[in-house]
Amino acid sequence: MAHSFWAPVADAAFFPAGERLCNLEEGSPGSGTYTRHGYIFSSLAGCMTKSCENGALPVVSVMRETESQLLPDVGAIVTCKVSSINSRFAKVHILYVGSTPLKNSFRGTIRKEDVRATEKDKVEIYKSFRPGDIVLAKVISLGDAQSNYLLTTAENELGVVVAHSESGVQMVPISWCEMQCPKTHTKEFRKVARVQPEFLQT
Repeated sequence: MAHSFWAPVADAAFFPAGERLCNLEEGSPGSGTYTRHGYIFSSLAGCMTKSCENGALPVVSVMRETESQLLPDVGAIVTCKVSSINSRFAKVHILYVGSTPLKNSFRGTIRKEDVRATEKDKVEIYKSFRPGDIVLAKVISLGDAQSNYLLTTAENELGVVVAHSESGVQMVPISWCEMQCPKTHTKEFRKVARVQPEFLQT
């Protein structure tokens, strides 16, 4: 299993906006940073953190102190709401990290190839997610300077946890790929999560 860690650097040193943090050979830019002339700079005033996974270059981020405990991390389970879909990916807003609600929602993307673990080439986004769905996902990348996190639902426990039918009724999961409206009995395709009790939001 991949291990990741999140750690403040140098006793959580405070950096003003525009400060040069390191060169691109030492890390890759995360949220709160930008690159120029081969270096990573802070785009806001805050504390620098580095997160590493699988021996790759650490992702360098800068976050305001008030946000330091509330940012999605690589490997974190997040609850998000689908905002839009197209043939290649679903766009979501991240609402919870674990069971902790976020003060500000972050944007995320679930790419077609990250929807499920098997038969990835047969995945169709519109048969997996619909706008308004509540989805349980895992963070796989801290994304770019626009805080657009890359997410995956390619585990049994991940996927759609709440969805409403076209008649506005909350649907009931009947298999890993279908949900049914209890009112009209219409079936709709979804990438259904096998929800673990600790992640249920009431």
